[in-house]
Amino acid sequence: MKISALLTGRGNNTLKDKNILPVLGKPLLYYPAMAAKTCSLITDFYVSSDDEKILNAAADCGYKKIVRPNELGLPTAQHKDVIIHALSEMKKDGVAPDILVVLLANSGIVKTEWICESIENLINNPNLSASVPVMLEMDNHPYRSKRLREDGCLDTWFDFRGKSISTNRQDLPMNFVLCHNFWTLNLKNSLYSKEEGQQPWSFMGNNIKPIIVKESFDVHTEEDILKTEKWLQLNNISY
Repeated sequence: MKISALLTGRGNNTLKDKNILPVLGKPLLYYPAMAAKTCSLITDFYVSSDDEKILNAAADCGYKKIVRPNELGLPTAQHKDVIIHALSEMKKDGVAPDILVVLLANSGIVKTEWICESIENLINNPNLSASVPVMLEMDNHPYRSKRLREDGCLDTWFDFRGKSISTNRQDLPMNFVLCHNFWTLNLKNSLYSKEEGQQPWSFMGNNIKPIIVKESFDVHTEEDILKTEKWLQLNNISY
């Protein structure tokens, strides 16, 4: 199977140049880029961005540049459209992957073994559409969350009439939150499938194998940069 990596990041962010801010002396995107680079299963590496600084930093890691059209650099741009554009550009190089690892440039919380595991999940089970990292999150369980009614009062998201829902989190069904560090897609069963995938990430399809991790976050503030450095050091990650 042909396996490729696509690093994605745009330049228009509230935290200026966040994808290339220094983290232990390297640009932030260096860490997801190198996590994929050191996975022996991946043979092709591309970066999609509207920002020349991001493209150049990724190129220093061995990633081939894909310049996005302006509309895909806006805050309203959807990841699905970015992936579709990148795949069309990769096809011009004669690269048509079966499995695509989509890396997010603003998260350094990635391990090579997670990426390799996600790929192996898809190779070993051809019925899967994707394999992605998730975190178990019981404190902010959807059963414990509230929406705002038109009258300004709180209400449940679900119709619980006739049911008894425990206030103890340990009694509730396991709740997993999708991480925003990388997503590995079997393109035939996900992006290229005629069947509509699970919202809001419909491009992941409907058979998504989780990789349960203890921690994941992406960078939105300068404090997140410091948190990323601490995580990398605690996990002895260096390239």
